[in-house]
Amino acid sequence: MAGSVNKVILIGNLGRDPEVRMLDNNVKLCRFSIATSESYTDRNTGERRDNTEWHNVVVWRGLADVAEKYLKKGNKVYIEGKLRTRNWQDENNQTRYATEIVADNMTMLTSRAEAQSMQQNAPSPAPYNNAGTPQQPTERLANDLIDDQDDDLPF
Repeated sequence: MAGSVNKVILIGNLGRDPEVRMLDNNVKLCRFSIATSESYTDRNTGERRDNTEWHNVVVWRGLADVAEKYLKKGNKVYIEGKLRTRNWQDENNQTRYATEIVADNMTMLTSRAEAQSMQQNAPSPAPYNNAGTPQQPTERLANDLIDDQDDDLPF
């Protein structure tokens, strides 16, 4: 058995448009934040409450190209990746830390109609992997099932 596992799966909405940088070695880096929410009922008041968590996501190379081209604030996205913590020295020589999700796979879950209203005349994107290439048709079919919100299943 493996000694450890570092795997993150998130479905959430972008809090802002992706920020893209080209590094010195001609490698593209893209950062964005997504919000995940869960609802619960307060035991004391009976009121419905929402709890929102913000996650910083980093994508590289081909996946950064896809994110730059198709993702916009408000889009729903499925992210698979791993947690990474990086550190740096700020201007006061204090060590700062940031924990991020480095994405290996990304699937855009916003419906075609919603995406087109956000981006006029943009082609509907397919799920992409870290190389920036579309996933295989069987993977695409499985991901389309995640996005099917019009079914009448009782569960």
